[in-house]
Amino acid sequence: MIRFLCGGGLSSEPTTPNTMANFFPRWTNWVPIKLVICGIVIACGLTGAAWYYATPKYTKVGYEPIQPVPFPHDIHVTQLGMDCRYCHSFVEVAAQSNVPNTQTCMNCHTQVQKDNPKLEPVRQSWKTGNPIEWVWIHRTVDYVYYNHAAHVNRGISCFSCHGPVNHMPVVYMAKPHSMAWCLECHRHPENFLRPEDQVFNLDWKPDDVKPAEFVAKYGQPQNAGEDLSKKKKLTQTEIGQTLKERWNIEPPTNCQGCHR
Repeated sequence: MIRFLCGGGLSSEPTTPNTMANFFPRWTNWVPIKLVICGIVIACGLTGAAWYYATPKYTKVGYEPIQPVPFPHDIHVTQLGMDCRYCHSFVEVAAQSNVPNTQTCMNCHTQVQKDNPKLEPVRQSWKTGNPIEWVWIHRTVDYVYYNHAAHVNRGISCFSCHGPVNHMPVVYMAKPHSMAWCLECHRHPENFLRPEDQVFNLDWKPDDVKPAEFVAKYGQPQNAGEDLSKKKKLTQTEIGQTLKERWNIEPPTNCQGCHR
Protein backbone atom coordinates (compact mmCIF):
# COMPACT_ATOMS: atom_id res chain seq x y z
CA MET A 1 0.00 0.00 0.00
CA ILE A 2 1.37 3.52 -0.89
CA ARG A 3 1.12 6.23 1.77
CA PHE A 4 1.69 10.01 1.34
CA LEU A 5 4.23 11.49 3.71
CA CYS A 6 4.09 14.91 5.32
CA GLY A 7 6.92 16.21 3.09
CA GLY A 8 5.09 15.29 -0.04
CA GLY A 9 6.94 12.04 -0.60
CA LEU A 10 5.61 8.57 -0.96
CA SER A 11 6.17 5.50 1.18
CA SER A 12 5.86 1.91 0.02
CA GLU A 13 5.76 0.29 3.53
CA PRO A 14 2.97 -2.25 3.86
CA THR A 15 0.26 -1.68 6.47
CA THR A 16 -1.65 -4.31 8.48
CA PRO A 17 -5.32 -4.05 9.37
CA ASN A 18 -6.28 -3.57 13.02
CA THR A 19 -7.32 -6.91 14.71
CA MET A 20 -9.14 -7.60 18.03
CA ALA A 21 -7.05 -9.26 20.72
CA ASN A 22 -7.86 -12.94 21.57
CA PHE A 23 -9.11 -12.99 25.17
CA PHE A 24 -9.23 -16.84 25.50
CA PRO A 25 -6.39 -19.35 25.13
CA ARG A 26 -6.39 -21.80 22.22
CA TRP A 27 -7.45 -24.82 24.31
CA THR A 28 -10.83 -23.23 24.95
CA ASN A 29 -11.72 -23.92 21.33
CA TRP A 30 -12.23 -27.58 22.34
CA VAL A 31 -14.54 -26.81 25.28
CA PRO A 32 -17.84 -26.95 23.31
CA ILE A 33 -16.88 -30.28 21.76
CA LYS A 34 -15.88 -31.70 25.14
CA LEU A 35 -19.13 -30.52 26.69
CA VAL A 36 -21.13 -32.24 23.95
CA ILE A 37 -19.20 -35.48 24.44
CA CYS A 38 -19.68 -35.35 28.23
CA GLY A 39 -23.38 -34.68 27.76
CA ILE A 40 -23.72 -37.72 25.51
CA VAL A 41 -21.83 -39.92 28.00
CA ILE A 42 -23.97 -38.73 30.93
CA ALA A 43 -27.19 -39.23 28.96
CA CYS A 44 -26.13 -42.75 27.99
CA GLY A 45 -25.21 -43.52 31.61
CA LEU A 46 -28.55 -42.29 32.95
CA THR A 47 -30.42 -44.18 30.26
CA GLY A 48 -28.53 -47.37 31.05
CA ALA A 49 -29.12 -46.99 34.79
CA ALA A 50 -32.84 -46.39 34.28
CA TRP A 51 -33.01 -49.28 31.84
CA TYR A 52 -31.74 -51.65 34.54
CA TYR A 53 -32.77 -50.22 37.92
CA ALA A 54 -36.25 -49.01 36.94
CA THR A 55 -37.37 -52.11 35.07
CA PRO A 56 -38.58 -55.58 36.11
CA LYS A 57 -35.05 -56.94 35.46
CA TYR A 58 -33.98 -55.26 38.71
CA THR A 59 -37.23 -55.12 40.69
CA LYS A 60 -38.11 -58.72 39.72
CA VAL A 61 -41.68 -57.72 38.93
CA GLY A 62 -43.13 -60.63 37.01
CA TYR A 63 -40.67 -63.14 38.50
CA GLU A 64 -42.51 -66.48 38.38
CA PRO A 65 -40.32 -69.44 39.37
CA ILE A 66 -41.32 -73.06 38.93
CA GLN A 67 -42.19 -74.58 42.30
CA PRO A 68 -41.53 -78.23 43.26
CA VAL A 69 -45.28 -78.62 43.72
CA PRO A 70 -47.78 -76.61 41.65
CA PHE A 71 -50.05 -74.73 44.01
CA PRO A 72 -52.81 -72.81 42.19
CA HIS A 73 -53.88 -70.08 44.57
CA ASP A 74 -56.86 -69.25 42.41
CA ILE A 75 -58.33 -72.70 43.06
CA HIS A 76 -57.48 -72.92 46.76
CA VAL A 77 -58.46 -69.36 47.69
CA THR A 78 -61.08 -68.17 45.21
CA GLN A 79 -62.83 -71.44 44.40
CA LEU A 80 -62.41 -73.33 47.69
CA GLY A 81 -62.46 -70.30 49.96
CA MET A 82 -59.30 -71.06 51.93
CA ASP A 83 -58.03 -68.25 54.14
CA CYS A 84 -54.48 -66.99 53.64
CA ARG A 85 -53.75 -67.68 57.30
CA TYR A 86 -54.40 -71.40 56.99
CA CYS A 87 -51.12 -71.85 55.13
CA HIS A 88 -49.31 -68.68 56.18
CA SER A 89 -50.12 -69.09 59.84
CA PHE A 90 -47.45 -66.78 61.31
CA VAL A 91 -48.40 -63.67 59.39
CA GLU A 92 -50.44 -62.08 62.20
CA VAL A 93 -48.12 -62.91 65.08
CA ALA A 94 -44.56 -62.84 63.73
CA ALA A 95 -42.25 -60.46 61.94
CA GLN A 96 -41.71 -63.03 59.19
CA SER A 97 -44.43 -64.97 57.45
CA ASN A 98 -44.07 -68.67 56.68
CA VAL A 99 -44.72 -71.08 53.85
CA PRO A 100 -46.87 -74.12 54.71
CA ASN A 101 -45.13 -77.19 56.07
CA THR A 102 -45.90 -80.69 54.82
CA GLN A 103 -48.33 -81.34 57.66
CA THR A 104 -50.49 -78.44 56.50
CA CYS A 105 -50.67 -79.85 52.97
CA MET A 106 -51.39 -83.38 54.15
CA ASN A 107 -54.26 -82.25 56.34
CA CYS A 108 -56.26 -82.16 53.11
CA HIS A 109 -54.31 -84.28 50.67
CA THR A 110 -54.45 -87.51 52.62
CA GLN A 111 -58.04 -87.54 51.33
CA VAL A 112 -58.20 -85.03 48.47
CA GLN A 113 -56.22 -85.81 45.29
CA LYS A 114 -54.19 -88.27 47.33
CA ASP A 115 -52.96 -90.15 44.23
CA ASN A 116 -52.29 -87.13 42.07
CA PRO A 117 -48.74 -87.48 40.65
CA LYS A 118 -48.17 -83.74 40.98
CA LEU A 119 -48.32 -84.20 44.75
CA GLU A 120 -45.58 -86.85 44.86
CA PRO A 121 -43.03 -84.38 46.36
CA VAL A 122 -45.49 -83.74 49.19
CA ARG A 123 -45.94 -87.46 49.86
CA GLN A 124 -42.18 -88.03 49.78
CA SER A 125 -41.67 -85.18 52.22
CA TRP A 126 -44.31 -86.72 54.47
CA LYS A 127 -42.56 -90.10 54.41
CA THR A 128 -38.98 -88.88 54.81
CA GLY A 129 -39.53 -85.88 57.06
CA ASN A 130 -37.53 -83.65 54.72
CA PRO A 131 -39.18 -80.29 54.05
CA ILE A 132 -40.42 -79.33 50.62
CA GLU A 133 -37.89 -77.01 48.99
CA TRP A 134 -40.19 -74.17 48.02
CA VAL A 135 -38.68 -71.40 45.89
CA TRP A 136 -38.96 -68.13 47.78
CA ILE A 137 -40.34 -65.24 45.75
CA HIS A 138 -40.94 -62.42 48.21
CA ARG A 139 -37.72 -62.27 50.20
CA THR A 140 -36.67 -59.07 51.93
CA VAL A 141 -32.95 -58.33 51.82
CA ASP A 142 -31.00 -58.72 55.05
CA TYR A 143 -30.41 -54.99 55.60
CA VAL A 144 -34.14 -54.18 55.60
CA TYR A 145 -36.38 -54.72 58.62
CA TYR A 146 -39.96 -55.62 57.83
CA ASN A 147 -42.58 -56.83 60.30
CA HIS A 148 -45.55 -58.64 58.76
CA ALA A 149 -47.62 -58.62 61.94
CA ALA A 150 -47.26 -54.86 62.38
CA HIS A 151 -48.65 -54.26 58.92
CA VAL A 152 -51.56 -56.72 58.69
CA ASN A 153 -52.77 -55.85 62.20
CA ARG A 154 -53.09 -52.22 61.15
CA GLY A 155 -55.03 -52.45 57.95
CA ILE A 156 -52.41 -53.25 55.31
CA SER A 157 -53.73 -56.08 53.16
CA CYS A 158 -51.78 -58.90 51.53
CA PHE A 159 -52.98 -57.37 48.27
CA SER A 160 -51.00 -54.17 48.82
CA CYS A 161 -47.66 -55.98 48.76
CA HIS A 162 -48.35 -59.22 46.90
CA GLY A 163 -51.04 -58.30 44.39
CA PRO A 164 -54.08 -60.43 43.49
CA VAL A 165 -52.61 -63.72 44.71
CA ASN A 166 -56.10 -65.18 45.02
CA HIS A 167 -56.40 -65.08 41.24
CA MET A 168 -52.92 -66.39 40.40
CA PRO A 169 -52.62 -69.93 38.98
CA VAL A 170 -48.88 -69.50 39.59
CA VAL A 171 -47.63 -66.94 42.11
CA TYR A 172 -45.42 -64.22 40.70
CA MET A 173 -43.80 -61.03 41.96
CA ALA A 174 -46.48 -58.38 41.43
CA LYS A 175 -44.92 -55.39 43.22
CA PRO A 176 -41.37 -53.99 43.09
CA HIS A 177 -40.74 -53.92 46.87
CA SER A 178 -38.23 -51.13 46.30
CA MET A 179 -37.43 -48.40 48.82
CA ALA A 180 -39.35 -45.79 46.80
CA TRP A 181 -42.32 -48.14 46.64
CA CYS A 182 -42.28 -48.67 50.42
CA LEU A 183 -41.98 -44.93 51.08
CA GLU A 184 -45.00 -44.30 48.89
CA CYS A 185 -47.10 -46.10 51.49
CA HIS A 186 -45.23 -44.80 54.54
CA ARG A 187 -45.72 -41.20 53.42
CA HIS A 188 -49.40 -41.64 52.50
CA PRO A 189 -50.78 -44.69 54.36
CA GLU A 190 -54.33 -43.42 53.91
CA ASN A 191 -54.12 -44.57 50.29
CA PHE A 192 -53.73 -48.20 51.37
CA LEU A 193 -55.41 -48.73 54.75
CA ARG A 194 -58.59 -50.77 55.00
CA PRO A 195 -60.74 -52.14 57.86
CA GLU A 196 -58.93 -54.88 59.80
CA ASP A 197 -61.62 -57.45 59.00
CA GLN A 198 -60.95 -56.96 55.27
CA VAL A 199 -57.17 -57.35 55.34
CA PHE A 200 -57.33 -60.92 54.05
CA ASN A 201 -60.12 -60.23 51.57
CA LEU A 202 -58.04 -59.59 48.48
CA ASP A 203 -61.11 -58.66 46.42
CA TRP A 204 -62.13 -55.85 48.78
CA LYS A 205 -62.93 -52.45 47.28
CA PRO A 206 -63.77 -49.13 48.97
CA ASP A 207 -67.20 -49.32 47.39
CA ASP A 208 -67.91 -52.34 49.62
CA VAL A 209 -67.92 -50.13 52.71
CA LYS A 210 -71.28 -49.00 54.07
CA PRO A 211 -70.71 -45.39 55.18
CA ALA A 212 -73.13 -45.36 58.12
CA GLU A 213 -71.73 -48.57 59.62
CA PHE A 214 -68.15 -47.50 59.01
CA VAL A 215 -68.58 -44.09 60.67
CA ALA A 216 -70.41 -45.66 63.61
CA LYS A 217 -67.45 -47.99 64.19
CA TYR A 218 -64.46 -45.82 63.32
CA GLY A 219 -65.68 -42.21 63.28
CA GLN A 220 -64.49 -39.83 60.59
CA PRO A 221 -61.45 -37.55 59.98
CA GLN A 222 -61.15 -34.40 62.03
CA ASN A 223 -61.01 -32.20 58.96
CA ALA A 224 -63.99 -33.82 57.24
CA GLY A 225 -66.14 -31.12 55.74
CA GLU A 226 -69.32 -33.19 55.79
CA ASP A 227 -71.02 -36.05 57.56
CA LEU A 228 -69.52 -39.12 55.91
CA SER A 229 -72.24 -41.38 57.25
CA LYS A 230 -74.74 -39.73 54.92
CA LYS A 231 -72.71 -40.32 51.78
CA LYS A 232 -73.62 -43.11 49.38
CA LYS A 233 -69.99 -44.21 48.98
CA LEU A 234 -66.67 -43.50 50.64
CA THR A 235 -63.41 -42.99 48.82
CA GLN A 236 -60.20 -44.80 49.70
CA THR A 237 -58.75 -41.54 51.04
CA GLU A 238 -61.73 -40.99 53.36
CA ILE A 239 -61.56 -44.55 54.64
CA GLY A 240 -57.78 -44.51 54.99
CA GLN A 241 -57.61 -41.10 56.68
CA THR A 242 -60.26 -42.18 59.18
CA LEU A 243 -58.31 -45.34 60.06
CA LYS A 244 -55.02 -43.48 60.14
CA GLU A 245 -56.34 -41.08 62.79
CA ARG A 246 -58.28 -43.78 64.64
CA TRP A 247 -55.24 -46.04 65.00
CA ASN A 248 -52.74 -43.19 65.28
CA ILE A 249 -50.69 -44.53 62.38
CA GLU A 250 -47.49 -42.61 61.70
CA PRO A 251 -45.12 -44.83 59.68
CA PRO A 252 -41.43 -43.89 59.86
CA THR A 253 -39.94 -42.26 56.80
CA ASN A 254 -36.37 -41.93 58.08
CA CYS A 255 -33.55 -44.42 57.48
CA GLN A 256 -33.74 -45.92 60.98
CA GLY A 257 -37.28 -47.10 60.39
CA CYS A 258 -36.24 -49.92 58.08
CA HIS A 259 -32.42 -50.04 58.27
CA ARG A 260 -31.84 -50.89 61.93
